[in-house]
Formats: sequence, structure tokens, C-alpha cells
Amino acid sequence: MTSHTPARRAARAAGAVLMLTLAAAGCAAHGEERVSSLRAPQVVEEGALTVCSDMPYEPFESMKGGEPVGFDIDLIREVAAELDLRLEIKDTDFDAIQSGDALNSDQCDLAISAMTITGERARVLDFSSPYFDASQALVVAKGSGIDALDDLDRQRIGVQGGTTGELYVTDNAPASADVVPLEDAVAMEEALTTRAVDAAVYDNTVVGDVVANNPDLEVSAEFDTGEQYGMAVKKNGNVDLLRSINKVLATLEDDGGYDKIYATWFGGVQE
Repeated sequence: MTSHTPARRAARAAGAVLMLTLAAAGCAAHGEERVSSLRAPQVVEEGALTVCSDMPYEPFESMKGGEPVGFDIDLIREVAAELDLRLEIKDTDFDAIQSGDALNSDQCDLAISAMTITGERARVLDFSSPYFDASQALVVAKGSGIDALDDLDRQRIGVQGGTTGELYVTDNAPASADVVPLEDAVAMEEALTTRAVDAAVYDNTVVGDVVANNPDLEVSAEFDTGEQYGMAVKKNGNVDLLRSINKVLATLEDDGGYDKIYATWFGGVQE
């Protein structure tokens, strides 16, 4: 994440497990076709693939009609089908995901949460192949005249705490700027709309919803940070699951499945 957006953990029931049962017939057919080539990974709950994700973070993960939906959810649905397992989504605080606590304490089998692959995180998590390219975007009030971080001398910049966005702003904003870590995207959006901060930095993939929901805001700049998202499993503890994830990602890339999922949530194809 670029941690990683619209209404985010506001309605979270702490620790609640959100069940998503895949169609049994479709799952079986899909699983019988693919799983034979890989050793079935160990899972924390028999018959289920338990996935930690920090919701809501549209369009990657959110709840609609009582069910989890989003770009990440569609990808992880393919992994569950690969393994012939039902899918369970566990809404989990992002700090517990990126620190490795949730996975390494066996709260879930894997995590997917628009999470940027970084060296620090890779010390406590094992990442899949990258599945998404992202960067950072600066959101300000229309007419503010703020077009770059350098314009924020002695001003307040909202970021989501513990994310690559916070790291980027800390490293690149003027030394006099006040970098304000906030709990989540909901808090960032509120801080912007109430003018508690002068600007905020989000993942570029989610700012579309932020400005759509708030016509007085605009994206004034984007920063090419070279970030890539990855799924994660516990450190040195689930290589078989990691292989299955990477196989699914490679298959989706080859057969056009990835482009279809991308078009559903973002339109077009990722360049």
C-alpha cells in the first residue's frame, strides 16, 4: 500500500471473518485441472484459503452487498480456485499485515492488500511475483496553487501511517513541512475536506475515487516511485502456496485473464 482509497476501515468489525464461498462445481473443475502439478500447501483452516486484507480500499478491496469485491479479491479468487479451496477474507489492520504479525502468527494463509513490495517488508514476509505497478499522487484543494511537494513549505501533508506514501513524503517534502501520519484513507479524506491538512499523498490507483467523491479536490501531481504490489505469505513458512500464487499470476498474464480483471476495476489495460 501504498497502503494499499475512499471509505476505508470505518465500518470494520475488528477481527471479523468475512466468508466468501466459491461455487463448488466451478471450484472443483478448476482445481482438478490445475492442482495436480503443484503440491497442495498447508492452510490454517482445512478446506479454506484464509486471506488477510485491510478493507475498504477501493477499488482493490471493499464490501458490496455483504460480500468482498475488488481487483485484489478477483485475483485471490483465482488462487482459491487453483487450490480447490473456499475463500475466506479476514479484514485485518494494515499494520498487522505489513509487519508480518498477522501471517507469521497464522491468522491467515496469505495477505493481499495493495501492498508495495519493499526490502523492509521482505525481511518479515515472503512476497509473490509483482502483480501491479503503482506510484504516488498529490491531492489538494482546487485552486490551491499547490503543484508539487516543494510548494508545501511550512504546510501540513497527510499520509497514511506505515505506508510507502509516508516514506516518500518524509524523504522528499521540504524539511519545514509537517508530515501528518493518519490511520487510513478515510481519515486522510476527512483531513483534506476539513482543511486539517493542506495536501495528502495517496497511491495513484485510488485517488480517482477520492476526487470523484469530493469535487473540490484535485490531483495536482504524480510521482513515479517504481512501486509494485505483491501478495505475501509467512516468512520461510509457505513456499508451496507461494508457488501456487505465482503460477496463477503467470497463467492470468498468459491467457488474458489479468487484463479482463484489470479492465473491470480500472478500465483499459495496465501499461
